[in-house]
Amino acid sequence: MHQKRKGLFLALFLAAFFFFTAFTAFAALALPATGDPLQLRAASAILVEEKTGKILYEKDSEAVLAVGSMSKMFLEYLILAAIKEGKITWDTTTVTSDYAWRISQNLRLSNVPLQKNTPYTVKELYEAAVIYSANGATIALAELLAGSEGDFIRLANNKAKELGLKNTILVNSTGLDNNDLMGMHPAGTGPEATNLMTARDLALLAFHLLRDHPEVLTVSKIPRKIFREGTPDAVRMDNWNWMLPGLVYAYEGLDGLKTGHTSQAGYCFTATAERNGRRLVSVVMRTDSYQTRFAETKKLLDYGFNQFTEVPLAPAGFDENGQMTLPVKNGKKQTVTVAPAETLRVLLKTGEKEDFEAVFQPALQLPGNRGLRAPLAKGEVVGYLVPAVKEHARAKTRAYEYLAAAGREQERVPVLTTEAVAKAGWFTRAFRRLRAFFANLWQKLFPPRKSTEKSTEALLRLPAAAPERPEAQAGSKVRP
Repeated sequence: MHQKRKGLFLALFLAAFFFFTAFTAFAALALPATGDPLQLRAASAILVEEKTGKILYEKDSEAVLAVGSMSKMFLEYLILAAIKEGKITWDTTTVTSDYAWRISQNLRLSNVPLQKNTPYTVKELYEAAVIYSANGATIALAELLAGSEGDFIRLANNKAKELGLKNTILVNSTGLDNNDLMGMHPAGTGPEATNLMTARDLALLAFHLLRDHPEVLTVSKIPRKIFREGTPDAVRMDNWNWMLPGLVYAYEGLDGLKTGHTSQAGYCFTATAERNGRRLVSVVMRTDSYQTRFAETKKLLDYGFNQFTEVPLAPAGFDENGQMTLPVKNGKKQTVTVAPAETLRVLLKTGEKEDFEAVFQPALQLPGNRGLRAPLAKGEVVGYLVPAVKEHARAKTRAYEYLAAAGREQERVPVLTTEAVAKAGWFTRAFRRLRAFFANLWQKLFPPRKSTEKSTEALLRLPAAAPERPEAQAGSKVRP
C-alpha cells in the first residue's frame, strides 16, 4: 500500500512538473518579457504610413548607422527631379569616366560591366542602379548630374537638409564603404568613411521620394531585366529585393524600394507595399543576413496591415447636428455656426478608437484665438478637426508622431462656416464697445461667482498635447 501511494505521488509530481514546464514555455512564447510584440532582429527599424508619415512602430530609429546601397535613393530622387525639370531626359547619353569604368569592372561588388568610350542612356544606367544596385552605373549618373561624385555628394547632402533629414552624412554616391572604391573616393572624405543615416531619415527620404516622384515605383518593382539586351554587353539583372512578385520572399503588394549591404551596414532594406489603398513604408537596418532583412520586413508590414485600421472620430464640442457656434467680432451677427466639411477618419491600432477624438483647432489667422472677424463668407475655413487623445486615456495611450508636417496635415479636415456674416455698421460697433466698457466696469465693481462652464474662448484654444506614456522597451515605441 505504501509503495502504491509513493508511486502515485511520484506520478502526480512528474505530471505537475511537466505541465508547469510546458505552461511556462508557452507563456514565454505568448508574452515576450520585453513587451515588444515584434521582437525584431534588427539594430534599428521604423514603420510609417506613406500618406501621412504617421509612425506606427519604431525601434532605435534615431541610431546613426551605415546605410549601404539604400543611399542610392538620393540618386533616384535627384535623377527623377532633373528629368521633371527638363535638365536631362531618359534618352540623354553619357560616356563613363575612368573611375566609373574601373568600379564597374569589380565583380566582387554589384555591377554591370561598362565599356570605355561607349555612350549609355540615363534609362540604361538608372535601371542598372535601381534594379541591380550597379555601383559603376551609379557613379556614372552622379557624374552626369553634378560633374563629379564630390559635387554630387554636396548636392545630395544639401537635398537631405532641404527634406528635413537631420542625421544624414553622405561621403559617396553608391553607399559602398570608401575602402571599396580603390583609392578613388571623393576628395575630402576619409578612406574608412561610409554613408551614415538613421532609420527615421530613411523613412523620411522614402516619404518624399514617393510623394514627389511616385514614378520611382515603375522601375523599383521590376523583378528582373536584361541590361542592354541584344548587345554584346547584355547582363541579366535580378533585383536584390527578393520580396517582389515572383521572387523567393514575394510579399503581396510590395513594389519597392531599395536594399543595402556592406560590411559596416550589415543587411538593410527600405520597403514599401500597398494593400487596399493603404501604402506603408518600412526600414530595417543592420540585420545579420539577407533572409533576416526580408523576414523582419514582413513582420513590420504584417503588423501595419493587420493591426491598424482607418476609423471615424467623433468631434468634441459639436452638437448632435455636427455644428458649433463661434463668436464673431464686428459682425451684424455676433456668432456664426460652423461645421466640419467631412468626417475625420484616421489610422489607429485596433482597440484605440475609444481613446481618441476629433478636436477643433482654430486656423492660425484667428487673432489671439478669441474669435472671428466679419465679414465672413459662407464656406470659409475657420479651423480644422485634428485627432487627439482623450483626457481620460492619456495615462495609457500616447499621441502618434509624424515624420513631417506635410504628412500631419493629411490627417485633418477643414471646419467651415455654414452661413455668411456681414460687417456691422460703425454705430453698432461703437454701441457694442460702449456696452462692453460698462459691463467690464460692473464686473470689476461686483465680481461674479466663479462658473464651472467652459467659455467659448476656451473652446477655441488649441488642444493640449497628450503626454507620451512610458515606453514598453528602451529604444522601441509600439502600440500596446
